[in-house]
Amino acid sequence: MNETAGGMGGGMMEGMGGMMWGMGLVWILVIVLLVLGIAALVKYLRGGRGR
Repeated sequence: MNETAGGMGGGMMEGMGGMMWGMGLVWILVIVLLVLGIAALVKYLRGGRGR
């Protein structure tokens, strides 16, 4: 019986690990989008005023 409880606990930990990976991927996407947005804004401000 203890093995099944341990198995459930292990499954719960795996679920938490999956959530952590998901959150990590979300944060990486957010950072990439911020960097691209800032780069586009800088490019726009530098090149847009010349026209």
